[in-house]
Amino acid sequence: MNDDKTLQVRSYPFGDPAGLELHPLYAELREDEPLSRVQLPYGDEAWLATRYADIRKVMTDNTFSRAATLHRDEPRIGEEVVDRGLLSMDPPDHTRLRRVANAGLTPRQTERLRPLTERIADELLDELSRKESPADLMAEFINPLAVTVICELLGVPFEDRADFQEWSQAVVSTTSLPPAKMNEYMGNLHAYMAKLVGIRRSEPTDGLLNGMIQARDEAPERLTEDELVLVAVRLLAPGVQNTVLTLANFVLVLMQHPKELDRLRTDPGLAPAAVEELLRYTPFHTSTMFPRYATEDVELGGTVVRAGEAVVGSICAANRDRDVFSSPEELDFERGPNPHLGFGLGAHFCPGAHLARMQLQVAIAALARRVEGLRLAVPEEELSWKEGMVVRWLDALPVTWDRISG
Repeated sequence: MNDDKTLQVRSYPFGDPAGLELHPLYAELREDEPLSRVQLPYGDEAWLATRYADIRKVMTDNTFSRAATLHRDEPRIGEEVVDRGLLSMDPPDHTRLRRVANAGLTPRQTERLRPLTERIADELLDELSRKESPADLMAEFINPLAVTVICELLGVPFEDRADFQEWSQAVVSTTSLPPAKMNEYMGNLHAYMAKLVGIRRSEPTDGLLNGMIQARDEAPERLTEDELVLVAVRLLAPGVQNTVLTLANFVLVLMQHPKELDRLRTDPGLAPAAVEELLRYTPFHTSTMFPRYATEDVELGGTVVRAGEAVVGSICAANRDRDVFSSPEELDFERGPNPHLGFGLGAHFCPGAHLARMQLQVAIAALARRVEGLRLAVPEEELSWKEGMVVRWLDALPVTWDRISG
């Protein structure tokens, strides 16, 4: 541990998150104490980084190890220590498995899905136009869009989609599921994915999973069958949930900024830039995730982190760092450049970033183009958020509107 015994150790997280608001202590620490000591509910004490430059270094410097968490009592929110597959590895093991993940998620393959995603979005809005408002946009648009796209990628039969989404909650739960249920869901996911890999190997489809299977089978010495299943589960199951919650939170932010929503309606070409700014502006995690351990003494933010000490970084705080982003508390679709850390950085940069960007662009463009007068149907303080999750996740998004165009 660090030799300075006078450092204040704060309990972390800093209270329960209130919707999409960031706790004000993040901004205070970023200015006055960019590296502070924190104690999470479980595991070792850690250094909390809040500045962009420091978090970027932790993500990209090989001195900081994710694999070391498997041999330590890692700082965490939930009681259970979860093996996060690719996210718990360092190169070269991480690189070996990452090649297979990348094989199924190339930009070219993602763009081939854009017309299908646009068709699904329009069909869902067609159905919504035949219903009376108010309606739960989560149930009527956001959930079915995300689940349908990812299940099309995997070749998941329609009748299995509800189960697949339910089991996927285990990947982002901290205390919302009891340990026995979390283990049951993870077991179900692994068994289902192993079965699906077998089906897709004998009955190939032009989808993401087959790209991963082909990459593995071309060099079986690179990856075992169990590792292929592990990569598929850890890569694809969170993709369903993360797209759902991110899109819901984006729509909420857009309704909080009606002028920006109107700009999207009149200029759909703004959608890519809008998604990047929303990724920067909108908090994603309820606290921090993916601690790393220093493998040697290293200077970080003016402080020496000793070998064996853990560091956690708040991406949400980094994305509001005024040393990198001018007027960081403002939503600005014309911000450029926009080097946000919404998808991480370095070896653990999100392999599904291309797919997520495409789905988010299609969804907000379709909503802005077709749904006039979109707004909350209840006061914002009445919105309900899931508890015991590492991500900010709305239970429902009740909305109303003036008209849905054809």
